[in-house]
Amino acid sequence: MDADHSRAAATYLGIEHYEPEFQQGVGTVATAHGPQLLDLVGRALVHVWLCWDDDSAEWVADVPVVLQFEGVQLEIQHNKFDELSLTWGRIDVARPIDFPDSGWRWRSDADEKLTALQGLLVVDVELLEWCGPDIANGSLAVSLVLDGGNRLTIYNALDENGLSFDTPLAEYRTHRLGD
Repeated sequence: MDADHSRAAATYLGIEHYEPEFQQGVGTVATAHGPQLLDLVGRALVHVWLCWDDDSAEWVADVPVVLQFEGVQLEIQHNKFDELSLTWGRIDVARPIDFPDSGWRWRSDADEKLTALQGLLVVDVELLEWCGPDIANGSLAVSLVLDGGNRLTIYNALDENGLSFDTPLAEYRTHRLGD
């Protein structure tokens, strides 16, 4: 294997040492990650890191959303219409993103609504399953219920990540972890 090939294998979207592990279905994700997600309850949300493109002055929603809590880091990545990757502590946001010809970098201050959530405690974690009459049917979202009635949901925005701060839409079926 040549040096260029080994370097490419160690990165995903220019993020060194990150490789998503895509899964489908609420049962599969809950079995694989339920205990770790429940362990977030009672922890403060310290930072939410987004990949920011300085050239276009916008969030790169194809890149994982990195959530840092007290002592734990969760990376969330959506792909296609129904794939979700949850990984734990793999992305070093202090390292630059090495995506060709991009002005990409990690920012924890890119969105005022996210910045306002920093320091709040996680009260509950839910997996949300989209049950709408469209091609997104079955896609999953991770929703954090935070102090003071606040909420952060990272959902599948059809082959990229989306953010919501509102009560989930009626088309979502809520799966409470630990029930």
